[in-house]
Amino acid sequence: MTNQVPRTNSGDKIGQVDATVVPRFAGVATFARLPRIDEVDKADIAVVGIPFDAGTSYRPGARFGPSHIRESSRLLRPYNPAQDASPFALAQVVDAGDIAVNPFNIEQAVDQIEAGVDELIADGKRLVTLGGDHTIAYPILKSLHKKHGPVTVIHFDAHLDTWDTYFGAPLTHGTPFRRASEAGYLDLESCLHVGIRGPLYASTDLSDDQRLGFEVITSVDMDTLGVAGVIAKMLKRVGNKPVYVSIDVDVLDPAFAPGTGTPEMGGLSSREMLAILRALGAVNLIGADIVEVSPQYDSAQITGFAAAHIAYELITLMAKGLK
Repeated sequence: MTNQVPRTNSGDKIGQVDATVVPRFAGVATFARLPRIDEVDKADIAVVGIPFDAGTSYRPGARFGPSHIRESSRLLRPYNPAQDASPFALAQVVDAGDIAVNPFNIEQAVDQIEAGVDELIADGKRLVTLGGDHTIAYPILKSLHKKHGPVTVIHFDAHLDTWDTYFGAPLTHGTPFRRASEAGYLDLESCLHVGIRGPLYASTDLSDDQRLGFEVITSVDMDTLGVAGVIAKMLKRVGNKPVYVSIDVDVLDPAFAPGTGTPEMGGLSSREMLAILRALGAVNLIGADIVEVSPQYDSAQITGFAAAHIAYELITLMAKGLK
C-alpha cells in the first residue's frame, strides 16, 4: 500500500500525517490526522462517529459533535507523556468515519447503530465512539453484550441517564442505561456513575438507579474524597470485568465544556477528568464513547479540545492494553 500523504510510521503501524511536512491546520481532519480505515489492511482501534441527536431533551446539536471533535484533534501528537506511551505505534489506530443513521426515527437509528458497531468489532477491533447524544450508548452496549456478555459501565456524566421515558419515548439520551439494564446487557454488581450533580425530578430517581445496578460517585464526592479517593472507590467497584466507559462531556464543569446540551454547575475540571481516566489502565477496557458535544454552544473549541484529549487518553489506554 502506498501512502498518499507523508505519515509517521513505526514498524508496521501507519500513524499520523507528519506535522513536520504538512502543517496541522492543513489536510483532511480525520481524528488526530490518523489514516482512514480503508487505508490500512487491519486495525486494532477505530475511532467512529455517530452524528445523531434526535434523542436530546433540551439543546440539540450533538449531531455535529463528531466533526467538531475531529477538527479539534489536529493538535494531538504521537507521544503521550502522562501515560509514557506512543499509542499510534503500539496499535494500528484508524478513523472509521461515521455510522450514518436515520435522523427522524430513533428506533431505526438504534438498529443502524447496532449493525454498524457489530460490523466494526467483528474482527476484534476496539471502538472509541464520538457522539452524538447519549442515546447511542444503548445500541453500542447491545452489540458489545453479544461479544462479552454482561458489561460493566463506568458512566461519567452530570446526569443519571436511567430515567424511564420522555414524553412517552423509551429511547432518548436520558434513558439508555435503564434500557440496557432492563435488557440484561449490564453487570448489575459493578456499574457506576461518576460526576453526578444537579437537581433531579424526585428522590426515587436515585433509588431506581440503584435497583438498575449503579453506584453513584457524585461531583461533591470529588471534594471530600479527592481524585485518589474517587479512583480507589471506582476501581474497587469494577474489578477485572469487561468495562465500557461512557463519557457525557457535561461531566465537566461548563467552564471546561460549555459546548453541550444540558450543562450543570459544579462539575469536574479537565485535569481531574484526565487523572481519573489515566487510572483506568488497571481495568479491562473493551470500548468507550464521548457524547453530547454541541459545537454551536462551544467557545474557542474549548469543549472540542476537551473531548479530543479525552479520546486520546482512552486510545492510549486501549493501545497499552493490547501489548
